[in-house]
Amino acid sequence: MAESFGVYIHVPFCRRICDYCAFATWEGIETLAPRYVAACLRELADAPEPTRPVSTVFLGGGTPSLLSVELVGALLAAIPLAPGAEVSLEANPEDVTPATVAAWRAAGVNRVSLGVQSLSAPALRSLGRDSTPEVALAALEAVASSALEDWSVDLIFGAVGESAADWDATLAGVLEFAPPHVSLYGLTVERGTPLHRDPSRHPDDDTQALRYERADEVLTAAGLEWYEISNWARPGHECRHNQNYWRQGPYRGIGCAAHSHEAGRRWWNLRTPERYLAAIEAGRSPIAGEECLDAERAALEAAMLALRTRAGVPARWLCGARPAVDGETGLADGALPPELEDLVEVRDGRAVLTRAGRLLENEVARRLHPS
Repeated sequence: MAESFGVYIHVPFCRRICDYCAFATWEGIETLAPRYVAACLRELADAPEPTRPVSTVFLGGGTPSLLSVELVGALLAAIPLAPGAEVSLEANPEDVTPATVAAWRAAGVNRVSLGVQSLSAPALRSLGRDSTPEVALAALEAVASSALEDWSVDLIFGAVGESAADWDATLAGVLEFAPPHVSLYGLTVERGTPLHRDPSRHPDDDTQALRYERADEVLTAAGLEWYEISNWARPGHECRHNQNYWRQGPYRGIGCAAHSHEAGRRWWNLRTPERYLAAIEAGRSPIAGEECLDAERAALEAAMLALRTRAGVPARWLCGARPAVDGETGLADGALPPELEDLVEVRDGRAVLTRAGRLLENEVARRLHPS
């Protein structure tokens, strides 16, 4: 079986940047889109292996749904897709109609990731989102009734102003459309954002834990299984592009701020669209920096990524003997640390996070000793 190879294309345009967002995205520069796509096409053409079959493509951002269908089609036409390739496009509800979904599909998109975030008006206002529950519901209907092979819904939990009843209503409202995939993200406060500057809107950790636990109960009951801490899917509908990331597979990032990985080497492009365009149009490399992982660090990162997934890690990585630290006695080989008993369950020799463990994944990950 050929190794999976992914391409990520970063689209840095937004109509309005949400109050919590610290991604490499800018508002009011959409007129750059044709020039920007031309630069991405140049970068694709200059890639070292332009004919390598691509298993997955992800157009992310930013707001890829702001691109015209013609520009989306031009990008996808430049990528040598393997048979059965997964091609995802992130979309805001405001851009989604039956006509746009059909046009994306005709251009080569077979999976839409819909950024609903919430069906609660107070929560959307707290997040600084322009969308409304009504717009989101119409977008859900358009995607669910389309001929797309796959689609997903993104939700954010923990916004101030969202009650437990609101969260239940959001989950129930989304599940009415039987999505094959749902991603859930706890609201995080990033430095430099409007949310960071407004402590009255900072999320409460205990409330976020309750929201996550409730969502896991509801989604599991609806037939969606968690397969990574933030992701649930019906069997066979897992996001293959993200799975390639979690397995440390190879991928190319195209566009400003995009990251790439191959055999332990990581590199990333210039962050701003203007600097990226200047480099590409002058015939220079857009790469801003790189790092190479040694074997030990690569193994640890692989273990940390695997721990986040339903596959888990070999149990011995969490219960092997450790050297004494500050007078602590090393654990005997094969003994699971008592403090992990409620956070991890062992299945066929592999340690898998429990629901409580997913909430405290960092605590478990610091005990990893891959060998």
